[in-house]
Amino acid sequence: MKLIIAILRDSDNDTVSRALTSNGYRVTLIASTGGFFRRGSTTQFIGLDDDQVEGALKIIRENCAPMGEHETSRGTIFVLPVENYTQL
Repeated sequence: MKLIIAILRDSDNDTVSRALTSNGYRVTLIASTGGFFRRGSTTQFIGLDDDQVEGALKIIRENCAPMGEHETSRGTIFVLPVENYTQL
């Protein structure tokens, strides 16, 4: 099992989260601000099976708008192993 943490521009959040959920991924969103972009961003948490990681990453990449003239990145993505989880 894996956890994708995707820190994206606010402007990409809606498009990416809709694309992920329409493809069966479950996404938790948290509004965030800080070091990566120095402006408003959204952090998405996506829990999934190992064999789903590449598909989710492809959806994220395809649904982020191209970089603007003064931007250095479209987002930051972490893929972490999950040893176990509990759903309450």
